[in-house]
Amino acid sequence: MNFDNKKIMPRFKVLVIVMALFGLYILGNAAYLMFAERDYWTEVSKKFVKENVPIPAKRGNVFSADGQLMASTLPEYKIFMDFVAYDRNPEERAKLQHWRDTMLLNNIDSIAVGLNKIFPDKSAKEFKAHLLKGKKHKRRNWLVYPKRISYIQYKECKKLPLFKERPFKGGFYYEEFKLRKKPYGSLATRTLGDLYAGKDSAKNGLELAFDTVLRGKPGISHRSKVRNKWLDIVDVQPEDGCDVIATIDVAMQDAAEKALVRQLKNIGADVGVVVLMEVATGDVKAIVNMKKGDDGEYYEVMNNAIADLMEPGSTFKTASIMVALEDGKITKNDFIETGNGQWPMHGRVMKDHNWHRGGYGTISVPEVLMYSSNVGVSRIIDENYTDCPEKYVEGLYRMGVGMPLDLPLAGSANPRVKHPIKNKNLWWKTSLAWMSIGYETQLPPIATLTFYNAIANDGKMVKPRFVTAVKKNGEVLYEYPVEVLKERICSPSTLADIREILEMVVSKGLGKKAGCKDFKVSGKTGTAQVAQKGGGYKSGRTKYLISFCGFYPSEQPKYSCIVAIQKTGLPASGGGHCGPVFSEIAQSVMAKGVYRDVSEASDSTSVFVPDVLYGNMNAAQYVLEELDIPYRSNQDESSSVWGVTENNGNAVKFTVDDTPMDVVPDVRGMGAKDAVYALESRGLKVTLEGMGKVVGQSIAPDSDFQEGETIHIRLK
Repeated sequence: MNFDNKKIMPRFKVLVIVMALFGLYILGNAAYLMFAERDYWTEVSKKFVKENVPIPAKRGNVFSADGQLMASTLPEYKIFMDFVAYDRNPEERAKLQHWRDTMLLNNIDSIAVGLNKIFPDKSAKEFKAHLLKGKKHKRRNWLVYPKRISYIQYKECKKLPLFKERPFKGGFYYEEFKLRKKPYGSLATRTLGDLYAGKDSAKNGLELAFDTVLRGKPGISHRSKVRNKWLDIVDVQPEDGCDVIATIDVAMQDAAEKALVRQLKNIGADVGVVVLMEVATGDVKAIVNMKKGDDGEYYEVMNNAIADLMEPGSTFKTASIMVALEDGKITKNDFIETGNGQWPMHGRVMKDHNWHRGGYGTISVPEVLMYSSNVGVSRIIDENYTDCPEKYVEGLYRMGVGMPLDLPLAGSANPRVKHPIKNKNLWWKTSLAWMSIGYETQLPPIATLTFYNAIANDGKMVKPRFVTAVKKNGEVLYEYPVEVLKERICSPSTLADIREILEMVVSKGLGKKAGCKDFKVSGKTGTAQVAQKGGGYKSGRTKYLISFCGFYPSEQPKYSCIVAIQKTGLPASGGGHCGPVFSEIAQSVMAKGVYRDVSEASDSTSVFVPDVLYGNMNAAQYVLEELDIPYRSNQDESSSVWGVTENNGNAVKFTVDDTPMDVVPDVRGMGAKDAVYALESRGLKVTLEGMGKVVGQSIAPDSDFQEGETIHIRLK
């Protein structure tokens, strides 16, 4: 085939020129985009072009044992205004800028007034001047309000002119912050734990111990243009965190904290600790750690109850007497000579607290603990174990004293009980005598309580438990069982003897102030000098650790508790200062009434009918059915589940609450949870004060209200 070069080559040249021009066009456009429109597309990329964007998971909640919300993640917002419009087309950009400026100027007064209603701390005049200043300087990230705001406040702002438009059009946008909130404030705050500010990263407490459970798994998204609109496309859905059910009881925690702080202020103490434990399960129902601040008030700074390694003092004498009883060295019917309250011990003098008054003379073994005789306990242990001190220490180990508790909370310390063979360099001739009365041994308060709890629990030592279950969407995913550390710490006879003696300590001995008139209390007082830095016990004013550890009711113990206080100077008395705190807490707990057997308060002709708070009728009726308690209701399948209750002594009567949704309901008599739900479901913002049931509300029942309006409810 013959080609006509004269015809083909010109065509080929034209094709090459066209392709070259097309290539130059592409390069020109690329250069134009890279340089001439660089700022525009950079701004667009910041707003729209995003790949593998993490979607944060919602952190799980922490609930108390009685179902109260103790820690939850709630959003807060900072609101901004962008006064500079953007569009690729200069004409469209100018048009959008003109529209935005016109809308702002035409509605500036209504916007300022609206912001003033939402944020009353700034006047409408101030808001107006502030917005106009941002417009004048053409600010792109102008903070509309200096503080973080709630979701309800943000939604109210979105109703205002211009602000209700899309961010790219109107210029109003927000920055979201996830904050951990504690509805009960500082209550058990160190045990619950904290997160680092602005991060989902736990610092301490249950937040850290169960961080992987609470955190959840973040999702992944990207931005994509669909039908000429930019959309967030979710690639992997976030998996929200699970809820943790703590053993803390809000009412018990509150009672323990108030009783302790009141006493700390009365005696001017430095540090105070309370731990309240359920005997059978080891559940920590209350844990309080208070330290005196520079302003004289008390705050939870660290978890002293689990972290402080200190010489326990006289509460340790119980363990010493138990070892001697278990080894058959003494019986509870023996007598000990304590002389005039002073007794020479390997070159040192052991003294009783009343040595200057002549001491106790000859006393029985129970009286040794009743009067907390240093001479009595040290003589029993030193004279029976001086040739084999390791048998005494191994007896302590056998009873679980010194056993590591391995608590889930960060910073928890394990007991230190030295051994004469394993710790030869720390063992002296006087060690046995002084160790027997609570010196040269270091225990955190919760370890001492765990030992006393075992005495109350028929000799079974259980590990302190802080969490009972993990839930998701109300379904139990995992339960934490009761963990037994020792099935039996001693023989039944030794246990019976020591329980009898501990009851006598309160009824007849130095622990009288820990007693309660309505039930018997058992326990032991403790007073110990605190070793100062550099060693010794007298560096400046003497510091003391005073305590009372025990359980109640004595016959069938339900709860064990330790109260430990660090104070400087005399007077310092475990029975006199810690006993009243123990007694107040014990009476508060037992007064709740839920620990009394129904049969104790009724006979064959009576019906025990509890008081039922107003609120969710279905939930209350379910509980009453499970307890086989009679009730009557006018509710049918189509009616509301909310109602009020009446107790006529024979049954609970439910009456449906048919309050319209556009007026404020009467929440007096409800619990906090039901009251908040009833009000917030209508669009009200709720603030609470106190605990118990609602006794007052700031907006009267059946009143009209504005959505987003704040109502304050008071509980008692």
